[in-house]
This record gives sequence, structure tokens and C-alpha cells, in this order.
Amino acid sequence: MKKYSISDIEGLIGIKAHTIRAWEIRYNLVPPKRTPTNIRYYDEEDLKMLLNIVALNENGYKISRIAKLNAHQIANLVQQLNSDWGNETVQLLNLSNATLNYDESEFSKILTGCITEMGLVKTMDLVLFPFMKRIGMLWQTGTIDPSQEHFAANLIRDKIIVEIDKLERPRKKKILRFVLFLPEAELHETGLLFTRYLLKKCGHETLYLGADIPYHDIKKVIAAYQPDYAFIVLTSLNLGKDINRIIGKVMDYVEVPLLVAGSLISEFDILVKDRLTPLKNVCDMVEFLEEL
Repeated sequence: MKKYSISDIEGLIGIKAHTIRAWEIRYNLVPPKRTPTNIRYYDEEDLKMLLNIVALNENGYKISRIAKLNAHQIANLVQQLNSDWGNETVQLLNLSNATLNYDESEFSKILTGCITEMGLVKTMDLVLFPFMKRIGMLWQTGTIDPSQEHFAANLIRDKIIVEIDKLERPRKKKILRFVLFLPEAELHETGLLFTRYLLKKCGHETLYLGADIPYHDIKKVIAAYQPDYAFIVLTSLNLGKDINRIIGKVMDYVEVPLLVAGSLISEFDILVKDRLTPLKNVCDMVEFLEEL
């Protein structure tokens, strides 16, 4: 059974360590276990209980009230919340729990429920992008295994592809051509696939190249396909310090207007350039694409 430190728990449930300690001291909620050498740790059952407590607390239940409930009562209340697919806080926690347990059935059920209730755009904005950002940070810090990050990313990828296939391209007077790709060393395709969904929904044509495309190949594709725009998404944390250099290098090989989205765009200062349009969030993306 895996052991978690309090800093691991902090990252997984989104609650500060001092708050978790306060719950323990004041209400004896989920006291940690100890190794033979007296090191504090939490096991998988502790993590599940803390995820349930946070779900209740963030939906109006006071900690003092939760502390009076037994594990069965807490689980029943959380089960009632789980059917509220529009509750992004609960579903984000549920996705985290399903990821930790490699529970494909539960993960897919949550995705389907959220998309049915809110639609893909709102689900991506309120649930999946925050979830993927958290999972990426936990992977970087070693709190979760790389396999867990890949598990979640691939299921999300599959679901977006299904939603793309469902779309019927609307009739549009002015159809634009987009080439979609991730530059060298960028491997996370979730945002790029979502962009493909938005463009098809708006009635535009796309050439989807995928991840880690060599710069010289991009130049050849641009010359052959003659797109109106190129679109990249930058999310990998290790690229952050080099983001303007990467954008500049892409623009050296791309002579058409470049659209850049992804979590890094909202976190770092992007140098203003001709032919460059940074899109900081989902709303920016939707508004820009719908106005073309």
C-alpha cells in the first residue's frame, strides 16, 4: 500500500497542510499513521477519507459537523454529491480519486456525466484543464506516478476524439484552414485536441499534426498546406522559462499568423509580436475562433 506524506496529501486534495493538521488536532479527523521510526504518513484509505471530507466541506458542510459523522455517513453524503455532474469541485476530486486507483470505468463515467450535463467546452474549462494542471504538478513533484498521469491524459484524449467525431461541421461562408501542432519537446495533446474540436464546431478546416513536431517539418507543411493560421498549445512546466524562445523559433518557421494557447500563456509574460495572438484561457479561445 502506498504511503503519502502530508505534502503529498496537500497536493492531491488541494488543502493546505496546516489546515489538515488543524482538523487532526481539533477534531481528530484522519490522524496520520507512523512508521517504526516515528515518521508520519497517510495510506490510501486516509486519502480517500480526506477527499470525501473536502468534497463535503466545499459544498457547505462545516468541519465540526463532518467530525460527528462516521465513515459510512460521510460516504453516503458524498455519494449524493457525486451525481451532481455540474459540481466541478466534486467532479475534480472524483477524477483525482479515479486516477489514483486506475479506475477506468469510474473515470469514464465522470467524463460522460460532466459532458452530458455541461457540454465539452464548459467541462474542459471548469473541470478538465484544472484537473490536468494539478495532475501535471503532482507528477513533476513525484506525488503521483507517471503512469497515473498518462492514464488520465489518454482517457481524456479518447473522450475528446469521440466528441470531435460526433460533430457535424456547420455550413460557413468563410472557411479558414488551420494547422495544429505541438513544437519539439511539447507532448501534451489535450489542449490541441480541444482546439480541433472548437475549430470543427466553428466550421473551419484543420490539419492535425500532433505532438513533438520538428521545426523543419513544420516549414514544409506550411508550404504544402497553405493554412490561414498555425495553432500551438504550450503546457509543459519544464518549457516555462523558455516559452518566448520557443514561440520565436516557431515563428521563424511559420510565416502565417500564429495562435498560442495553453496554461503557460496565462502564467508567463508573452512578448508582443506581429502575427502572434496569445489566447490565455478557454473564453479567449472560444471568442476569437467564433469571430473569425
